[in-house]
Amino acid sequence: MKTRLGCLSNKSDSCSDFSEFLPPGPERSTRYLKLSTDEVTTWADSFDALLSHKYGLAAFRAFLKTEFSDENIEFWLACEDYKKIKSPAKLVSKANKIYKEFIDVQAPKEVNIDFRTREETKQKILEPTSSSLNEIQAKVYSLMEKDSYPRFLRSKIYQELLSRTQMYCQRKSV
Repeated sequence: MKTRLGCLSNKSDSCSDFSEFLPPGPERSTRYLKLSTDEVTTWADSFDALLSHKYGLAAFRAFLKTEFSDENIEFWLACEDYKKIKSPAKLVSKANKIYKEFIDVQAPKEVNIDFRTREETKQKILEPTSSSLNEIQAKVYSLMEKDSYPRFLRSKIYQELLSRTQMYCQRKSV
């Protein structure tokens, strides 16, 4: 955790170097990713604002990993990808994969949902449509919004990120 947050103090010429929160890949090769205080404060406006911002989502995922509950955001993202599928054959395949990974009892990344929702989802994916997972996705979203999101806003990750962007942006304007 300290190493991830430590990256924020390395460069005073940017509002914040956020590359440490990004997964490996082409985005990571960018030398410095800058965040402004305004961007970070908008994450507190709404859960949607946080999830729709690439680095907000990355910070939230990092936070959930520290709480050992990242299966919720991974499930939500898998559902977002699922909704974009047009091919009926691919819908079946992806629905089954999501079910086995997140919904089934004893799934490796099982999300916390009630029995009724689990059973209804099981029936819906027998003949899946792009909206088959909407109800369960909404429940997981609501759980994150009511539970994890407020804790994220109070977390050291978010508070230090906000503090550092304010400090760097202040220095930059002087």
